[in-house]
Amino acid sequence: MHARRRHRRCALLLLPQLPRLFDRWKLCSLFDNWLGIRNHWLSSDVAHFIVIKVLDNAIETEKMIEKYESLASDLLEWIEQTIIILNNRKFANSLVGVQQQLQAFNTFTEKGNLEVLLFTIQSKMRANNQKVYMPREGKLISDINKEKLEQLARRFDRKAAMRETWLSENQRLVSQDNFGFDLQAVEAATKKHEAIETDIAAYEERVQAVLAVAKELEVERYHDIKRIAARKDNVIRLWEYLLELLKARRQRLEMNLGLQRVFQEMLYIMDWMDEMKMLLLSQDYGKHLLGVEDLLQKHALVEADIAIQADRVKAVINNANQYSVTDSVTQIKSLSDHHISLKYIPGESTFVSCPGYKPCDPQVIQDRVAHLEFCYQELTQLAAERRARLEESRRLWKFFWEMAEEEGWIREKEQILSSMEHGKDLTGAVRLLSQQRALEDEMSGRAGHLQHTIAEGQAMVDAGHFGAAKIQERISDLQAQWVALEQLAAARKKRLEEALAMHQFQADADDVDAWTLDALRIVSSGETGHDEFSTQALVRKHKDAAAEVASYRSVIDSLHEQVALLPNEEAKSEDVQGRLVGIEERYREVSELTKLRKQALQDALALYKMMSEANACEVWIDDKEQWLNSMEIPEKLEDLEVIQHR
Repeated sequence: MHARRRHRRCALLLLPQLPRLFDRWKLCSLFDNWLGIRNHWLSSDVAHFIVIKVLDNAIETEKMIEKYESLASDLLEWIEQTIIILNNRKFANSLVGVQQQLQAFNTFTEKGNLEVLLFTIQSKMRANNQKVYMPREGKLISDINKEKLEQLARRFDRKAAMRETWLSENQRLVSQDNFGFDLQAVEAATKKHEAIETDIAAYEERVQAVLAVAKELEVERYHDIKRIAARKDNVIRLWEYLLELLKARRQRLEMNLGLQRVFQEMLYIMDWMDEMKMLLLSQDYGKHLLGVEDLLQKHALVEADIAIQADRVKAVINNANQYSVTDSVTQIKSLSDHHISLKYIPGESTFVSCPGYKPCDPQVIQDRVAHLEFCYQELTQLAAERRARLEESRRLWKFFWEMAEEEGWIREKEQILSSMEHGKDLTGAVRLLSQQRALEDEMSGRAGHLQHTIAEGQAMVDAGHFGAAKIQERISDLQAQWVALEQLAAARKKRLEEALAMHQFQADADDVDAWTLDALRIVSSGETGHDEFSTQALVRKHKDAAAEVASYRSVIDSLHEQVALLPNEEAKSEDVQGRLVGIEERYREVSELTKLRKQALQDALALYKMMSEANACEVWIDDKEQWLNSMEIPEKLEDLEVIQHR
């Protein structure tokens, strides 16, 4: 028990001194000695625990030191090999090979781990009150850092040289304005420029990588940092200048593209004008009125298109004049604002200006503008001329249409007037003559329209219309047809009037015959009355009949007058002359019978008057005889005087 306590006390006294004894060169011998001492302390739990812990820390520290020295050696060797590899620009000729080389390049990332390991070793040794481990010459972190900075500087120089070469070559590339002289070539140049912009925009990461290396050297306080900074500034200057050139080229290219698009638009307009000219120079002015109307409607659409194109032509001319009159100047933005970021956006063109730059000779633009204006004016003139010709053609075909309508009307009336129908009786003749008069009235109204149409045609002839010969021919032909129609109408009217006169004569003759028969029936009557009263009535009636017979002479005379108005052939015809002779004979017979009946009625009336008077005398005698026979002679003288007076 006392021995164990003594051993523990010795161990406790020795523990603070153990770390100072455990250095790297004496660790093995001390460990062997300690094994012997450890055997005596096995009976003590605390001594056992402390010894084990000290030994484990010492062993772990030794292993970490060995690992550090191994890693430091490997890192230095890797740095030397990497420099050789980086100087070799040969790469595998396949994607898999390049990926393997990249993976091998990225495998060694132990510098940070090495620093952590050294810090851990030193921290543990300080905690164990050991002498702090310091790597020997050549394997210090500073040695590694120095080697790293030198390698980083060489890497910077190499990358800076590559960037300067690439930037200089691209500056020469974007300084060339080989855009072409037509829209297709300029569009191809634009696509090529966009590809260049894309490449340059992608290359910005490499420029930033150079700046990052320079920044790292500056942070690590590289001894030759001034040279590094100067070369970095040169790379930035070359990059910014390249951006300036690229922006300027983009603007010049856009100006050329805009101008070529204006020229292309001019070509499109010129092609359209050529098509319109072919339409406007057409000699088709219509074959009839409907055809001309259709052409006029189509021409109105063409004129509308031409009017619409006026704004298009004006816009193209204004756009073209901008490239020939004004200077191509845009605002310049300071590059100092982009000194740090160096941010480049492909397609933007606001960084630089092109004062005085013109994508084409202004005289060429002015000539094309003048030619376009001339062609448009010529097109509008052709459109106006064709409209005038179409209007003249419509006027001509309208005239022909009206003339054809007049000719059709004349032919229709000619058929009517050529009819040989004169009416079968007086009513038919009157109806036909009434129709003839209505036709003549229609002709009178039509004559005014015809004269207006002829005057319209004559005006076109006088104005030198291109169809003047045909117009004059149609006018003459229609005038001849109208004269023939008037003659035909006059002839038919004469025939109808003669037919009417003939039918009127026949009707009047029939009336006279009817009257004569009726008069004969009256005047040939043998009735003379049965007494004086009835005979006086018959005398009065006969007196009226005799007056009518006497007055009817004028009717018969009018028949002679009608015959005198008939055509000579018809007037001397047997029918007409026979009718007249018969009428005259019957009229004379009626006249004679009228006289005879008048005498008979007068004789009868005288007889009946005498007989009436005789009868009256006989009655008076009988009355007086009766009075005398019945008279009594009065006794007084006064009564006798009265009777005597009676």
